[in-house]
Amino acid sequence: MITDVIIMAGGFGERLWPASSALFPKQFMALDGENSFMQTSILRALSVRPSGKILIVTRKDIEDECCKQVNDLASRLSKEDGEKLLSDCVVISEPCGRHTSAAILTGLYFVKKTSAEKKHTFLVLTSDHVIGPTELFASDCQSAAKAAEDGKFVCFAIPPTEPATGFGYIKAGKDLYSDEKVFEIDNFKEKPSLEIAKIYISDGNYWWNSGMFAFTADFLENEMEKCTHSVYEAFAPVKNGNAPTLSKDDSISVLSSWPELEETYKNVPEIAIDKSIAEKTKSAACVKAHFNWTDVGSWETFSELSTGSAKETSADIDGKGNFIYSDLPVALCGVENLIVVVKNGKVLVMKRGCGQLVREAVKKLEK
Repeated sequence: MITDVIIMAGGFGERLWPASSALFPKQFMALDGENSFMQTSILRALSVRPSGKILIVTRKDIEDECCKQVNDLASRLSKEDGEKLLSDCVVISEPCGRHTSAAILTGLYFVKKTSAEKKHTFLVLTSDHVIGPTELFASDCQSAAKAAEDGKFVCFAIPPTEPATGFGYIKAGKDLYSDEKVFEIDNFKEKPSLEIAKIYISDGNYWWNSGMFAFTADFLENEMEKCTHSVYEAFAPVKNGNAPTLSKDDSISVLSSWPELEETYKNVPEIAIDKSIAEKTKSAACVKAHFNWTDVGSWETFSELSTGSAKETSADIDGKGNFIYSDLPVALCGVENLIVVVKNGKVLVMKRGCGQLVREAVKKLEK
């Protein structure tokens, strides 16, 4: 079973600018309901019934908003889930960004330093994906936990719906348990060109890599030592040092002091867990997801998922295929396939299909 969950909640809010920003990245946004993307990720963490901690690894400058959103969610949950969240959720701010290997090891060693239990099976989640239904997700997580406890580094493989070039791919191999749920991974593929992506789709045995993982603490620690020793070695101060101290922020536990972590982050290489472990270990496996999954990585995707609109304050006259997300009245006349976002005193006007240019626009405006 899953004992502990790590939710990665950094990010700088560039892809959904101007609604998101460095101080309010997209995990704090909501589609149409009352829960933000991060809050729905916390609900998924609760759905697997972890016996231990739910850790949110984030940045110091957005720690307060993380705590605010956790506390808000806890107040709206059942008594059992609300108490679980308030007692076992910890917000951990990294000293600086060092990619996912460092973030995950920070969560792992935090648990090892603060828990009396000796064995831990971790689930690593993102904070900005749309996933459902929750029941299928929780079931797949149990399959992942079984494989993790059998000594596997487990990825969640998503059935591709199009030849996407923005995701890494997994080629699935042998069925591990003869139940069509968990498979060995033959190899990982980088984000492909459109032509290569079409080949993967036609092959039928290539899957999107979701960026979610399961593993045991002992396995990850041993594999990091073997596969990417520089990362493992950098965490020696944390591994051999004192336990962290905690304080409260808006009723939520936060990391208050951990000098050994500060020392570690001065030296740890900046490398993704995909590169440090997943692509190097000889024990990689994947669960072929039965749940629906969407990476909300562009305004096009956001507009497709959103069921609401700005109809009360906007007018779209003789237009087609437009999406308006605005704090102010907006009128579109005779135009097609535009996405118009007016938030936080800033304006984005974008033709559909150009979402990849938003980051470039943000960087140019920042200059």
